[in-house]
Amino acid sequence: MAGCDQAGPAARVDGREQWVDSQNWNMFQSDAEVRKEAAVSATDIKPSEITKWDPVLTERVMGILKPFLKGYHRAEVRGLDSFPAGGALVVSNHSGGMFAVDVPVFASGFYEKFGYDRPVYTLSHDMLMVGPPGAFFRKTGFIPANHENADEALRSGGVVVVFPGGDYDVYRPTLSANKIDFGGRTGYVRAALNNGVPIVPTVAIGGQETQLFLTRGTEVAKALGPIAGMFRAKIMPVSLGFPFGLSMVLPINVPLPAKITMQTLEPIHIVEQFGENPDIDEVDAHVRRVMQRALGKLAQERRLPVLG
Repeated sequence: MAGCDQAGPAARVDGREQWVDSQNWNMFQSDAEVRKEAAVSATDIKPSEITKWDPVLTERVMGILKPFLKGYHRAEVRGLDSFPAGGALVVSNHSGGMFAVDVPVFASGFYEKFGYDRPVYTLSHDMLMVGPPGAFFRKTGFIPANHENADEALRSGGVVVVFPGGDYDVYRPTLSANKIDFGGRTGYVRAALNNGVPIVPTVAIGGQETQLFLTRGTEVAKALGPIAGMFRAKIMPVSLGFPFGLSMVLPINVPLPAKITMQTLEPIHIVEQFGENPDIDEVDAHVRRVMQRALGKLAQERRLPVLG
């Protein structure tokens, strides 16, 4: 499930942030682009993406996944007692490469705690939304990553999960596993602020132990030039795993049964804590600082790699 829920680098257009993932789809766009998309959506009679969520199917899927998550990864989610009511933006680090399980681990813990009245949505790459698999993903809470879907999901009272670091984060070297690094991406702050919802910082540990991630391969991707460009790839991650050993995405190795722990932290109410016109970079720095402190504590608890 890796790479299906990535947000990307912040850029500035007319002094405002854009949220763009590594595959170049936009979360926040220029006013002209927003007006253009609004004109198109006004004539679009398709049902909204968030209405496609199916709580019955989602519960069945969670029932199937839960034994695997609990058995193979000994997954646990902590801190949900302080999770806020209503819409919330869950901002998390992203781990595990191609087989990241952050989303199912968080969702299974959330639904176990709160039931299926409030959906968990994950902002996802368009490639997941194609064909029969796309219909399945939509019904279980994955929505195309654009600002309209994020706004609607948050304002409907849903929980929206975003990984600002995207593939830059999910393929970070194992030696940097316990470092919070979003690659300078701050657009998530504007998403929470625009919709009047709190940010729920969330940290996960264990995913970078499912393989030995050696490098993101940014220089390799640059060297490949047009070849990497065909796949809109800015990284060519290199890892070492079982059973094939060295891999550059291919061949696909089986993730090791590392223990995965996630912890949701106290919600951050931006306006209450930073005022009506907050400095976006200041809020981002605070979020990352809180997350880094919590991730460091989780790391201190672990005695051995994989075993936890």
